[in-house]
Amino acid sequence: MHIFFIIAAVSYLLGSIPFGYLLVRIFRGEDVRQSGSGNIGATNVSRKSPLLGVLTLLLDALKGTAAVALSYELADRAVAIPTYEQLATAALFAIVGHMFPVWLKFRGGKGVATGLGAFVVIAPKAVLIAVGVFILVVAIFRYVSLGSIIAVAVFPVAAWRIGQFYAPPFGLAMISAASLLIIVRHHENIRRLLSGTESRLGAKRA
Repeated sequence: MHIFFIIAAVSYLLGSIPFGYLLVRIFRGEDVRQSGSGNIGATNVSRKSPLLGVLTLLLDALKGTAAVALSYELADRAVAIPTYEQLATAALFAIVGHMFPVWLKFRGGKGVATGLGAFVVIAPKAVLIAVGVFILVVAIFRYVSLGSIIAVAVFPVAAWRIGQFYAPPFGLAMISAASLLIIVRHHENIRRLLSGTESRLGAKRA
């Protein structure tokens, strides 16, 4: 059981690397948390610099991928055959680390990119379905936040229904918990969507 604690700790620390904050601080000399949504994710970073926004997206996704890959190596050394529960644990705690980074007083991002990078390794077909849903929703409604929320909600269902995530209930519970956390972190977007004040894709800010 101790391997789960090791994987959780390592994945949390990887996930908590605040790439968005660091990139804006290094290249713009600013604190991205003091502007826009106050988020350290790619969307808010892109308001400062589209290029830095893209780099943040890639790096945030890569740290999710790295957490899962490293957990595979750790589990392989400990138990010979890594399980999907262990990989899902890594994904969940990488997302938690991104959302609540210890280095920034637990004020982080929403976890979409980190979740994408983590889960594309262990359930790529389900991720492909979720990405398709995201594109469809954004194309129809032009709300990136709505697309993200619905895609994240669809992901664990898709992983379960297509039978790609060959894990006992614990593994499925891990990815479901991760999806729920990401949705909860979008609470401000949900409130704005309900009130009709959420910004549409391509709309100019006043």
